[in-house]
Amino acid sequence: MAQRMRSGRRVRFPRVSFPRVIGTLIVPLTLCVPWCRFTSAEDISFREWVSRCQRAPANRVLSGRFPRPAELPLPDLQPLHKLLDQVLVNYRRGALAKTDRWVGAAPQPKEFFDTQRSYFTRPPIPFQPFAQKLVVAAGAEFIFHGDFHGDVRSFVGMLQWLNTNGRMDGFRLKSRRCFLVFLGDYTDRGAYGVEVLYTLFRLAVENPGQVLMARGNHEDFLLTANYGFLHELRTKYGPSTNPLRIWRMFDFLPVVIYLGVGNDYLQCNHGGMEPGYDAHDLLNAEGKERYQLLGEIRRRQFQQAHPQWVSPLDARTRQLLTRRMKDFRPQNPTTPNSLGFMWSDYALYKDAAPLGYNTNRMAFVFGKSPTAYLLRTASRGEAQLHAVFRAHQHSSAPNPMMKRLLASRGAFRHWQSTDTVRQANAQADALKSLVDTRPVRPITPGSVWTWNVAPDSVYGRGNRYTFDTIGILTTAPQFTQWKVEVVNIPINVR
Repeated sequence: MAQRMRSGRRVRFPRVSFPRVIGTLIVPLTLCVPWCRFTSAEDISFREWVSRCQRAPANRVLSGRFPRPAELPLPDLQPLHKLLDQVLVNYRRGALAKTDRWVGAAPQPKEFFDTQRSYFTRPPIPFQPFAQKLVVAAGAEFIFHGDFHGDVRSFVGMLQWLNTNGRMDGFRLKSRRCFLVFLGDYTDRGAYGVEVLYTLFRLAVENPGQVLMARGNHEDFLLTANYGFLHELRTKYGPSTNPLRIWRMFDFLPVVIYLGVGNDYLQCNHGGMEPGYDAHDLLNAEGKERYQLLGEIRRRQFQQAHPQWVSPLDARTRQLLTRRMKDFRPQNPTTPNSLGFMWSDYALYKDAAPLGYNTNRMAFVFGKSPTAYLLRTASRGEAQLHAVFRAHQHSSAPNPMMKRLLASRGAFRHWQSTDTVRQANAQADALKSLVDTRPVRPITPGSVWTWNVAPDSVYGRGNRYTFDTIGILTTAPQFTQWKVEVVNIPINVR
């Protein structure tokens, strides 16, 4: 039973199965939006949008409920639908639609861009996860944020900070050399998933090509049906509200993004590694913006070609590889296996087991040496894949990971030399001497960075923090010169 939110009181709802969702929601996608005249998204100014979001009760005040209709930042869904229309048009007319931008086979346009069907409709189209590569000039800035989970208060707080610090004017980035990178999990578990999506869409429309959105594990229609977003829509906007077009939009988000300068790349995604996908061809392809379908996930083939990628190979790990390293073609993000880019995690300590498996997530937990091996494997040729920025690995209770995230000021680098399994339960004061807390940090080759979740959330409440975290990555001609500034933004959660 998954706990859900309902205006004024807490209730419990059973988990929704795939057949139940399909049985109740299959209608033509063109009927999901009332085709009447929309008010322009431009009618909501940046200042007005910030004011609306800040006047709405914080998630911590709501404590599992939804705001009253008079308190909603978006009284109706028309502005969101208008932006969604623009976003979908941009996908159909932009780089995704150009067959020469795809490495290997390009998706069939009539199928890939058919917004009346998806892998969860009848008749279906295939689930087609893909990777994206973007190459920029040295000196470009990338501004990163981890999970939002329905926390729009922190989102607008981030945008206010960027306005105050001269990087933005309202919703617009001032420089074409500045990019926003969001690492997934935009809705669920919070009251303002709609408002988070409105803000994302507004940024994407007003900054074409400069807003990158990775697909998280919650950008999945089954998870949004089970963890709050579907209930949010129907509680706030009526029981007949249908999110099929939003679900379809998730299919246009890459599951992994490779950001590059010259031949140096950073992997950006929500979860972890995916040993069944080889990024070599994509990274070495000519062109600044390229895409590649993941296609068949060839885990077994990778294991056979690289038996030494996990070492030491004890009996437990050998059994794990035998059971889990199988080739498959994804039918959806979790069937027949969870996609690693959306679901997997990383060990915390340099001396942790090289490979584990999280049965709750149905996904691998990667240690330092296998991760380094996978990065090296993708680095064949001129392109070099150096490190990973991601999110995902959060808990609403103060476990070892969350304690390290907070001690690291919201940006934790895994496998630090002074942090070991023996320090797993170290207290906050001790952790600050074990992990990197500097405001500006180099990007260590082979490193993995987890970015914290926004604070006006069940995670912030459970771990008692009130600061949001963004990372400002400044690129340079040489990867050794890349640095990230970790910025904490105080957020009013009352």
